[in-house]
Amino acid sequence: MDDGELLARRFEEHRDRLRAVAYRMLGSVSEADDAVQEAWLRLSRADTSDVENLGAWLTTVVGRLCLNALRSRDNRREDPLEVHMPDPIISLDSKAADPEHEALLADSVGLALLVVLETLAPAERLAFVLHDMFAVPFDEIAPLIERTPAATRQLASRARRRVQGQAPVPDSDLTRQRDVVNAFFAAARDGDFDALVAVLDPDVVLRSDGGTARARHTVTFHGARTVAAQAVTFGRLSPFARPALINGTAGVVVAAGGRPLSVMGFIVTDGKVTAIDVIADPDRLNQFDLGPLDDLDA
Repeated sequence: MDDGELLARRFEEHRDRLRAVAYRMLGSVSEADDAVQEAWLRLSRADTSDVENLGAWLTTVVGRLCLNALRSRDNRREDPLEVHMPDPIISLDSKAADPEHEALLADSVGLALLVVLETLAPAERLAFVLHDMFAVPFDEIAPLIERTPAATRQLASRARRRVQGQAPVPDSDLTRQRDVVNAFFAAARDGDFDALVAVLDPDVVLRSDGGTARARHTVTFHGARTVAAQAVTFGRLSPFARPALINGTAGVVVAAGGRPLSVMGFIVTDGKVTAIDVIADPDRLNQFDLGPLDDLDA
């Protein structure tokens, strides 16, 4: 085995971790893969003979690439206050989980958590993701954002408080989650407003990305009664909704005629729906790897 093959093999040992870092940083599977590929190109061109910990070196490279991508994204965004819906990781319940997707979700990063991460400043997101999710020391993160380790610690602490306050933790029992989601759709199908309110947490949040057909891509609704009023319209989708795992939690894929109509992720906490994230943007749906959908119409 020559040096190039050895280097490639060593890189592959770290690929899953690097993709996981990049996905949490960028909320996009394709952009995460681009960052990992760029890290490989930089590794292949660099002299790493004096690098003692290749995994740490690669993590900081990916972190820097993602930081630059986030800053560029912020500069391009016309409406900085609009919520950006991240790419979901989707597995149909009837199909075996994709090993690559399992690696991305090794520590179960829910869609609601990713939405909150999207609201953080790039430096805050980097500090929180690298330290809290991947145990990178602050003194290794600090040079990436040109801060002191103490200032970096403060950034991560600020991000942590926001995450804890806005990203509900889902119940660990997937069967219980599924029962609550089924109750939600049953109430929506029956047009039972009171039953909908009963299954929703008082502070539930509904976010929906409808794409360019809307003046704002993503609209947000707060509160059980407000969300229930919107959810009644989901009743007509019930016949086309099939169970799926959305970032490891209960959700559905809605499809008709072999065409995806929406992806809906739910966060169920203490037996109540605390967050619903909907992607109905046709352009984005066509980019997701959902496999054949003809059997979903049955």
